[in-house]
Amino acid sequence: MMKKTLLLPLVLVASLSACSPQVVRNPLATWHASPNHNERSPVVIVLHHTDQDSVEESLHTLSTANSGGKVSSHYLLGKDGHLYQLVADNRRAWHAGPGRWGPLGDLNSTSIGIEIDNDGDSPFPSVQTQALIALLEDLTTRLNIPRHAVIGHADLAPTRKQDPNRFFPWQALAQAGFGLWPKAEHGPAAEGFDALLALRAFGYPVDPARPEPAITAFHRRFRGDDTLPPVLDAEDARILHSLLLQLPGA
Repeated sequence: MMKKTLLLPLVLVASLSACSPQVVRNPLATWHASPNHNERSPVVIVLHHTDQDSVEESLHTLSTANSGGKVSSHYLLGKDGHLYQLVADNRRAWHAGPGRWGPLGDLNSTSIGIEIDNDGDSPFPSVQTQALIALLEDLTTRLNIPRHAVIGHADLAPTRKQDPNRFFPWQALAQAGFGLWPKAEHGPAAEGFDALLALRAFGYPVDPARPEPAITAFHRRFRGDDTLPPVLDAEDARILHSLLLQLPGA
């Protein structure tokens, strides 16, 4: 009788264990668990720079809190190319905050967040960029995220964020197949091309009453300069014309 009594709990435990969700961990990364997450489904990848002095400092921040409260990201990429995973891919990390990209509002629920070790005002080492490209290859393949859907934190929140900085190698990423970059063969935009409307169509959250932050974020990413006047000129129109031609369904 005692054997039967013991057997039932064991069967129940085994059954519950089989039904419990498995933590998805990336074999490319060192697992460093952060408690700051919940469920989500990724369709876009958001890139950040840490704006801190060391990867150790960032590991601590991303596992605790910063001045704005608890934060986390799915990955942290060191200057030496070492990759840390803090939150499982199938969980909702707290990295994006308020913002918008195209039709997407709650970016924490729809994105993978990658923090890149950088003080906020320095170039990114080649070894770090190559490690990022390897990670993007893995994520877009394994999670079926569109390869063009790689954006910066400032792209979705231009009124409050400036990362990644103007040195970030967006063109190198596009050459590797991630994100988009303008193509010279597309030529200039046609006469009458509405660059501000195109900026919104590409995904930037443009406030018609105050478009300057979105324009500055666009300049930082596609012209490597965040000191340009916050107006859209002929070169911006050319870039946007080319970018829109490369969007799926264009």
